[in-house]
Amino acid sequence: MARKTKTRASRTRTRTTRRRRASRHLRVVVTAGPTREHLDPVRYLSNESSGRMGFEIAAAAKRAGHRVTLVAGPVALPTPAGVERIDVVSAREMLAATLSAFRRADALFMAAAVADWRPSRQLSGKWRAKDRAGAETRLTLTRNPDILAACGRDGARTGKLVVGFALETASGITRARRKMKRKNADFIVLNDERALNAPRASVLILGGGGTFRLLENRTKAQIARELVGLLGRR
Repeated sequence: MARKTKTRASRTRTRTTRRRRASRHLRVVVTAGPTREHLDPVRYLSNESSGRMGFEIAAAAKRAGHRVTLVAGPVALPTPAGVERIDVVSAREMLAATLSAFRRADALFMAAAVADWRPSRQLSGKWRAKDRAGAETRLTLTRNPDILAACGRDGARTGKLVVGFALETASGITRARRKMKRKNADFIVLNDERALNAPRASVLILGGGGTFRLLENRTKAQIARELVGLLGRR
């Protein structure tokens, strides 16, 4: 009986510690939106991310009393009240801004949809394909830096919460768990292509030890509030 009482007391202390951590005013970094990788001054590689999820997380974290830095790719969204916003365009710009902010912060929510590749060469003038012979051409690409992995493996990572996102169309849970381990994240939020540019989404929050939580057909504001609650789990 004494052993059970001790275990119950231990669980109570753990819950109390988590609530105290969640109630602290933390420094939180959120990334949002797509990146653009320019081929020339008017053309670029990008994706369909609207940035809504990241902006909702930033707003929810601010309402919870935290200091929030939002690193945003090119999106047409207003800055949440009281949030510091850093606008970037390319993946390399987002890496520099995010890593700098993360080293001064307590937590990172990596909600941005960063382009995996960029053109190996950016033209200074407009690419005039019609002026060249032939119906085909080739575009050489270079892999972009992995921002989540860079933050997850950074020397300033210890004791900080790192939450990543994974958009998968097949074998999602297996891939997401591999991503969480490979990039040293505490949680991965798994969703699919239906979340892009949508006001609502269904997500699976994956944690260590095989834990998970399913949020079905929630608004992105509702999902954001749940995610900000993870700040008490680190």
